[in-house]
Amino acid sequence: MKYAELHCISNFTFLRGASHPEELVVQASQLGYRALAITDECSVSGVVRAYVQAKEHDLKLIIGSEFRLTDGPRVVLLAKNRKGYGQLCSLITKGRRAAPKGDYLLCCDDFRPERLSDCLALLIPDGADPDVEHLHWFKTCFENRGWIAVELLASGRDRETLLRLQVVSDVWRMPLVAAGEVHMHARSRRALQDTLTAIRLNTTVAAAAGHLYQNGERHLRSLARLKKIYSSELLVETERIAAACTFSLDTLRYEYPRELVPAGETPATHLRRLTEEGADKRWPGGVPDKVKRLIDHELKLIEELCYEPYFLTVHDIVRFAKGREILCQGRGSAANSCVCFCLGITEVDPSRMSMLFERFVSKERNEPPDIDVDFEHERREEVIQYIYQKYGRVRAALAATVITYRPRSAIRDVGKALGFDNLQIDRLARAMQWWDGNTIDNDRVRETGLDPQSAIVHRFLYLTRELLGFPRHLSQHVGGFVISEGPLSELVPVENTAMEERTVVQWDKDDLEDLGLMKVDVLGLGMLTAIRKSFDLLKNYRGQDYGLATVPAGDTAVYDMICKADTVGVFQIESRAQMAMLPRLKPRCYYDLVIEVAIVRPGPIQGDMVHPYLRRRNGEESVSYPSDAVKQVLERTLGVPIFQEQVMQLAVVAAGFTPGEADRLRRSMAAWRKRGDLNAFEPRLIDGMRERGYSEEFARRIFSQIRGFGEYGFPESHSASFALLVYVSAWLKHHEPAAFFCALLNSQPMGFYAPSQLVQAARRDGVEVRPVRVNASEIASTLEAQENGEPALRLGFRVVRGLSETGAQRLVEARKEKTFKSVQDLAERTRLDRGDLGALAAADALTSIAGHRYRARWSVAGVETPTELFDRVVIQEAVPLLKKPTEGQDVVSDYASTGLTLRSHPLALLRRGFDQHVRSAEELWRLPNGTFVKTAGLVVTRQRPGSAGGVTFVTLEDETGQINLVVWQSIAQRQRRVLLGARMMFVSGTIQREGDVLHVIAGRLEDGSDLLGNLQTSTRDFH
Repeated sequence: MKYAELHCISNFTFLRGASHPEELVVQASQLGYRALAITDECSVSGVVRAYVQAKEHDLKLIIGSEFRLTDGPRVVLLAKNRKGYGQLCSLITKGRRAAPKGDYLLCCDDFRPERLSDCLALLIPDGADPDVEHLHWFKTCFENRGWIAVELLASGRDRETLLRLQVVSDVWRMPLVAAGEVHMHARSRRALQDTLTAIRLNTTVAAAAGHLYQNGERHLRSLARLKKIYSSELLVETERIAAACTFSLDTLRYEYPRELVPAGETPATHLRRLTEEGADKRWPGGVPDKVKRLIDHELKLIEELCYEPYFLTVHDIVRFAKGREILCQGRGSAANSCVCFCLGITEVDPSRMSMLFERFVSKERNEPPDIDVDFEHERREEVIQYIYQKYGRVRAALAATVITYRPRSAIRDVGKALGFDNLQIDRLARAMQWWDGNTIDNDRVRETGLDPQSAIVHRFLYLTRELLGFPRHLSQHVGGFVISEGPLSELVPVENTAMEERTVVQWDKDDLEDLGLMKVDVLGLGMLTAIRKSFDLLKNYRGQDYGLATVPAGDTAVYDMICKADTVGVFQIESRAQMAMLPRLKPRCYYDLVIEVAIVRPGPIQGDMVHPYLRRRNGEESVSYPSDAVKQVLERTLGVPIFQEQVMQLAVVAAGFTPGEADRLRRSMAAWRKRGDLNAFEPRLIDGMRERGYSEEFARRIFSQIRGFGEYGFPESHSASFALLVYVSAWLKHHEPAAFFCALLNSQPMGFYAPSQLVQAARRDGVEVRPVRVNASEIASTLEAQENGEPALRLGFRVVRGLSETGAQRLVEARKEKTFKSVQDLAERTRLDRGDLGALAAADALTSIAGHRYRARWSVAGVETPTELFDRVVIQEAVPLLKKPTEGQDVVSDYASTGLTLRSHPLALLRRGFDQHVRSAEELWRLPNGTFVKTAGLVVTRQRPGSAGGVTFVTLEDETGQINLVVWQSIAQRQRRVLLGARMMFVSGTIQREGDVLHVIAGRLEDGSDLLGNLQTSTRDFH
């Protein structure tokens, strides 16, 4: 005799369950259970993870859910079959959609028999004597499909409870069944479960005593113990119920939307027609025979797999965006196909690449296509609402993202639950940085003055570490849409988000992928917004109409700029790591940019692929291939696997993997740090290569590189799409810097650099930047003509802190009539309040009508607000003899009011007080490699890439340029406070120069923030 646990919640019943679904499945399997039901409260969020683990452990998984009714008892529903699963998901959707995010609302009337005809039910008594009305309702609703759960949990009254429930069973003729109300896989999680209860109730464990369970019995108990607690009849009944539940998640089948196909056409004929029409537009002089063959090949494969509706769905979304002049660009595996190029989904011509369509859509892998479409981030909501309007809330929703506990959030919640002082909690949480990983190091704890060995701190840290990785709540994915032919709620429950007009399914993207379900990624990309705004500015200023496909390709001067790493603001290649790589890789063509985007990633770096590639590219190392098959895979990257697709191909051609095995390898590469299952492929891969004549040294090197890709190797298909945006943004920066930087300012927040650094970069590129002026500026920054006909950049009212959007709009509207003559004139015609007027005065925007800042503030203070009786008030006052602010005072005010200055750089004003040995950024370039120097600057960015081995990169800025620091891990640990907290920094270190790349290797850091006084600066840290 075995046992099936029918009432078990995981940690996806947020702040109740104390074990992961995977842990519950593994424990149930090891205990010899027949089956396990995951019954999270009004949720199936954790069942996919349980399903994946159950397949590996050959354990039957039952899908169910627990509900507490507003006017009834607690009930557990179990899906008997596919229809029952759909009914369960629909009920969950109804309850979740009726309540705010994170809650649900269901009553007895929602459990009508006809709505739940294929679900089995357990009544969960809250005591030994179930309510008579509840019993009557339950028996009526679940006649011949309902059981009373007997949950004996060592309360001291188990025998009494059992006897009373037996009486109820006899009287009401409802069978009993054993259940455990499981909250954790093992008793050892009891303390954590108590802590979660306190967190949920927003109190301390001590204050929550009356709400905590009496003991730790709510865990998966051994069969031997269960036999002592329950009669054989109650245990056998669990197996009967489990046998009646035949539904499995692997029976789910996704159906694509079909209404996009016109009457009289099939999906295949309609997709072919659209593709051929697009091809004629792409090649107006005639479609090349090679392209025709490629189109036929791709369409044939799409038809065999019945994927036409997917491509038609993405095409329709892109068509809508382009109809609204929303810039977009497809990427991902299937996006870089000839069909997608013809449909306008991507602007990347596949003839410029050497990728086979089978890598994207494969019969052997039998997985859904992958197309991500990036849209202008400021207009993506229009696209999202179009999808909702077209398919309705019933058929479309976003994928979820599971927000989990990280060190800081875990410390704060556990600390409050254990009654720690708020200052202690805050100090410890702040000591944790993302680069410390998902761990809490004892050294960080000691730095805050706590002793990890003390009993209370030890318990605190133990519970906090157990909580790491636990789900906190469901949020919305950045743009992954699930769209179905029928009601989506019969496939997966749908619930509300905190954001109005948004709904999400209860599974995240990994869950959807594990089940092979299709999603369309509708993503927001800031650079597309900036590029669109650049094009619009140029169209208005020069009358030239550019698009992604019409920017002149192959511009030598643009590649010269890229090779010099003059790439502030350029998409993807503006980070410190990319800037350091550019002069070494020296991109000279589009495919070089494809490699550049992909090579500065944790995958290639951890896999030791970067240096071999550079040596071979520079002719310092010969290129050889152990076979023609390997050459075909690696030739385009000089024998070094840089892209994720190449690793998969190598597994196939060199180790004999099937396409399905290669795909599992890909999934393991992406998740091996989380699940740790990549090592299982090592013997299969190495033995497969040796059997095919490859040396063991080659095989182990390849596996080492694959392990590096576990830190995320970039797909070539994504890199190809990104490379186009790299080139376009670089072309704009080189040829139209005023429009480019103006668009970047108007698209904030985005990128690595704050507006202050973007303005500095624009001025270094020769752009005249003009200040905010009440009679010249628009809401956004704009272009103005100079005497030579070239554009200058006029800062807009948007950069003025404290100026309301409505105030700026009223100002611009009023100025259309005539310019403002005085502050009183401005106030009367715009009806701005004192807050808006004060913001303009603080930003020095009133210079032309009020004089310097101090006079402007005086004028604003004296403004008489118009009334209904006195529409205009004229008071003649003498001009006050106010002293003009010093340049330093103006600079401080500039930063406070706009975040930037067009006056002298703060370092230029401070430099006269520096030691003469403090070198400027410009001076560093005149010194030889290895020189010991001291330098200083405002902290602009701090970056610590996961691939950098603990190195922190800091960028300083002075009046002559930027200073790039390398801070080794040992220095970062010793001087952590200065590294993380300084707004201005003095650095002593050694110059390291290689060609056009210059770093200062930091030896000592000093905090110079006190010298800034009231100057307010900002940084973009760990972006």
